Formats: sequence, structure tokens, C-alpha cells
Amino acid sequence: MEPYTILLLILVLAFLYSSVGHGGASGYLGMMVLLGVSPAIMKPSALVLNVIVSTIAAIQFYKAGYFRKQLFFPFIILSVPCAFIGAKIPLPDHTYKIILGVCLLISVGRMLMMYSKNQIEKKPLPLIPALIIGAVIGLISGMIGIGGGILLSPLLLIFRWADYKEAAAVAAPFILVNSISGLVGLWSGVVTFPPLIVLWIIAAGLGGFAGSYWGSKKFNTVALKYLLSAVLIIAAWKLFKS
Repeated sequence: MEPYTILLLILVLAFLYSSVGHGGASGYLGMMVLLGVSPAIMKPSALVLNVIVSTIAAIQFYKAGYFRKQLFFPFIILSVPCAFIGAKIPLPDHTYKIILGVCLLISVGRMLMMYSKNQIEKKPLPLIPALIIGAVIGLISGMIGIGGGILLSPLLLIFRWADYKEAAAVAAPFILVNSISGLVGLWSGVVTFPPLIVLWIIAAGLGGFAGSYWGSKKFNTVALKYLLSAVLIIAAWKLFKS
């Protein structure tokens, strides 16, 4: 695949994911699967792009007034240390691919429901379930190199703890802190990045800025979600097949 095509894909992925408060790690990982990139490079690369995009998304949704700290902090108390621990857990390539494939399919499900109407009746967040959920998501996030937003935001919506924009506003900083924690965990070992990582970061930053602005103000991009869903399904199929 041509370098410019990869940059365009990263920009589109960052745009779409940041529009719902996500960093896009599952999309970047899906892209790298299709490119045949090794897991050793995939994890740190996806986390770095995650940090860039989720930082921008967190700022945009915060400025738009959707962030709820009482919904954010219970989840990160255990997710951050668990993401650090998860990043240090070596996974066999086959196991890594199976877990990532499942997360890609969850990501597809999340995207296919993300343009529905807001929940009309929200419920209070129970502390103990939030702590447990945060710990589990943090551990999985660290092991496979995602921030955990694709796992957290569907739960926020299913259990009616947040509406769509509130879920996006919480997912973005959740992804940010877990991605940083995962990177710190990886950094104690050997970390390898692709040669064009700087250009990848620039493309992700541009897409993240445009997407998060659009998502916090407009919240309506329909066509891209179906295209990206198809790509992620193909990537998941390739992971399960290998």
C-alpha cells in the first residue's frame, strides 16, 4: 500500500473515531493487520496515535460542555494501573489476534449504533461496577494496545449511564490516560515504530481535530461509518483466519 494511501486512511480513521470521542486505536490496528505489520510495532504505534487524537477529542468535547467528571473518575481509578500491567503481559501472536479481532467487532457494533438518538432517561453510575469495569477494560487495553473506549462507551449507553455526547466526552480522556499508561508499560522494554510514524502522527492530529470538532458540534457523518465497519470486519476475519 502506498504511503500516501496509508496517511489518508489514518486521517479518515482519526476523523471518524474522534467524532465520537475515540482515539481510533482499533481502526489503526485493523489497518496495520491488513498491511501485515507485526504486533510488536502495532501496539506502540496505535497507542501513540491514540494519545494524539484522544487529547484533541477530550479538549473539544470538554469545551462543548459534555464532560462529566463524576462519570469519568470511577472508571480510571483501576483502569490506569491495569493498563500498565496489561502492557507488560506478553501474549502469543495467536491469542493477541483473537482478542484484537473480538475488539474490532465490538468497535463495529459501537459505530453502527453511534448515530442513534440520545438516551432519554439516564441512570446513576454505581461505584463498584464502575471500578470492576474499569479494571477489566484497562487490562485488556494494555494487552492489545487500545485505549478502551470501544469497550467503555457501549456500556455507558447500554446501561444508560450517559447519553451519546456524554459518552464521547468521557471516552476521550479515558482513552488518553489508559493509552499513556500502556505506553509507559511498553517503554520498559523494546519499542519499535514504523519509519513514517511522524507523518502518521500529523495525519492523525489533523483528522482528530476535524472529527472531534464535527462530533462535538454537528455529530453526523453517516457514510464513513459503513465503509470503516466493512474494513474492520475484513481485518477481524483476517485475524481469526491467521
